Amino acid sequence: MEWVLLCVGKTADQAGEQQILDYQKRISRYFNFEIITLPAVKSNKNWAVPIQQTKEEEKLLSQLRPQDKVVLLDEKGSLYTSVDFAQKLDKMQHQGSKRIVFIVGGPYGFSTAFKKQFPEHLALSKMTFSHQMIRLFFCEQLYRACTILNNHPYHNT
Repeated sequence: MEWVLLCVGKTADQAGEQQILDYQKRISRYFNFEIITLPAVKSNKNWAVPIQQTKEEEKLLSQLRPQDKVVLLDEKGSLYTSVDFAQKLDKMQHQGSKRIVFIVGGPYGFSTAFKKQFPEHLALSKMTFSHQMIRLFFCEQLYRACTILNNHPYHNT
């Protein structure tokens, strides 16, 4: 089983990037976890938001495999407690996909068509966070889920 966090654009904050790398290392003790960061689309001031979204989504689609299980990180997605999220991940591991890909879009989010193509959406909060902050929050929650599923005390500290 392979888990992927697929993102658009670099993280500008070096301290945040170090924390993300630390969680990636911790998560990798439990399963194969990769973070793929695609270059941001250089916007043109003449482009409307849907054009920007489409160009980002084309890049994201180029990284996906036909059998991937895809989950979009979206502020309007399903909300879970940490324990419920861990249980959801446990179920996903046993559904037959070889790779589960969580996608963090760019600053304009996902188009309606992209959301329909990949109907599973996860929210980490009802609040809106930058696409860069979500990476850190997601990695921490993924690590927390690993520790919950493996009865490690991290969740309770």
